[in-house]
Amino acid sequence: MTAAPDHSPLRDKDLPMQPDLSLVDPLEYNLATRTNAGDVIIRSAAIFPDRVAIVDGDREVTYRELAETVDRLGHALLGLDLPAGSPVALTMMNSWRLLATYYACARAGLVCMPLNFLLAGEDQAWILQDATPRALVTDAAFRPLHEQVLPGVTSVEHVIVTDEESPQPVAGRSTHHWQSLVDRAPATPLEVLVDDRDTVQCLYTSGTTSRPKGVLTSHTALVTSLLSNALVTRQSWGRDSPVMLVVLPMFHVTALNTVTMPVLMMGGTAVLAGMAFDPARSLDLMEQRRVTHMMMLPLMHRACLAEQSARPRDLSSVTTAIYAMAPMPADLLAAVDEMYPNADVILGSGQTEVVPTTTMQWPEHRHSAPDSWGPQSVSVLTQIMDPMGRLRDAGDTGEIVYRAPNVCSGYWNNPEANQQAFAHGWFHSGDVGHLDEEGVVWFTDRLKDVIKSGGENVSSVAVEAVLLGAPGVAECTVIGVPHEHWGEAVCAVVVADGTVAVDELRAGVIAHARAHLAGFQVPKEVRVIEELPKTATGKIQKHQVRGLVR
Repeated sequence: MTAAPDHSPLRDKDLPMQPDLSLVDPLEYNLATRTNAGDVIIRSAAIFPDRVAIVDGDREVTYRELAETVDRLGHALLGLDLPAGSPVALTMMNSWRLLATYYACARAGLVCMPLNFLLAGEDQAWILQDATPRALVTDAAFRPLHEQVLPGVTSVEHVIVTDEESPQPVAGRSTHHWQSLVDRAPATPLEVLVDDRDTVQCLYTSGTTSRPKGVLTSHTALVTSLLSNALVTRQSWGRDSPVMLVVLPMFHVTALNTVTMPVLMMGGTAVLAGMAFDPARSLDLMEQRRVTHMMMLPLMHRACLAEQSARPRDLSSVTTAIYAMAPMPADLLAAVDEMYPNADVILGSGQTEVVPTTTMQWPEHRHSAPDSWGPQSVSVLTQIMDPMGRLRDAGDTGEIVYRAPNVCSGYWNNPEANQQAFAHGWFHSGDVGHLDEEGVVWFTDRLKDVIKSGGENVSSVAVEAVLLGAPGVAECTVIGVPHEHWGEAVCAVVVADGTVAVDELRAGVIAHARAHLAGFQVPKEVRVIEELPKTATGKIQKHQVRGLVR
């Protein structure tokens, strides 16, 4: 039989199938096809121009105003001759200007780098020296901090102040007024070639064990994460748009990427409650703005319960009440259930490097598996790995590892950390746990916090959960301390609630532990301190605790 003639155009048949773009302008092709985190505001503004995007105190910012400001500010930043892909540092309170600056950086092909302004000046200086930004956007309240820090940071050439019309020079740098830059900039659409895998944000980790690491996230990773986070928190697109209360600081990945940005992608409204958490104001905003979604730390939920008991509000609009950073005891969970009669109360978990949501409980897990992290989020594959890089079966304990398009690109200026993070083709979380038969993730501890005592591995998290129920304990953390016989000994570090004497508290903690834990888990020592060192989002900084007790 004679083969049919090949009428296809002459080409190298070993080449992959790709479009011939030789006649297409690269910028035009980029604009038509790209993934860009800043474009989400332009899309929302196109269909919801007059809808309120952000409530910031008495200020209501529509999507039309936000989109116009984003492009004007992007033009202004490029007018400062900032190199493509260079970082722009932000030291700002939660505000609509912070969000506009973020999206302007994204559209302009710059890297937005919000800084934790609660860090000491020394830590701020270290981060700025590590990242070498040319521009810094800041609120006037942080002028004393920058006068202290910037003399040792040679990279910063421009300081942009948000809330001073004629700002005096900050640390001798070229200083601009944020709104004046916006007003003078072109009103034309900002059209700059930005690759999908270009870095859009750099967030420095909280540094709970060592120096902070700069986590670099691409546009593709961020946009994937925003869609995934919107799905797992059950936000809808269209007429029934979500209204999200924002109480956590947006220099942190949770408030920025899980709470605030997904709701703006979905055309909803972000209600900013201010930087200092106020349960009365938060509940008032829930009632007045008919808030549908919110995320709080357990201690915030507890404060809201007390305030709601003192002066009840109508909270029937809330459909999703998320808690994060720490588990909530059963009695608190039950009370929160009652406070929000129409809401699913669920736990979310994640980390900066996965932007950030990796797991989220389904509503049924609130009762069937309340102590779990829930299953993986929609864009994440989660597995358990042993130290040799082998994946483990359901029920086996090991390190929790991830594969996802929303995993970060890597760490800035830290090749050793990147090598460890991506070993064996998975992102290594540093968390220990297991998966059950239904794929639900159960967290045991951080790898670095597992206590090895007398040949046994002790989960500090499991011990902490028990000790929080001991009489007189307000807060608790558990660490390992050197011990001649055991190698490491379990040490409980507690904050008293003031109801019992200190000696009685120590004895009570040991007695409570013996009644509820195995012998090797019982603390050998109990230290009582006035306050546990924490990050801005409530995470206990165990490396500082270890320094306090040694």
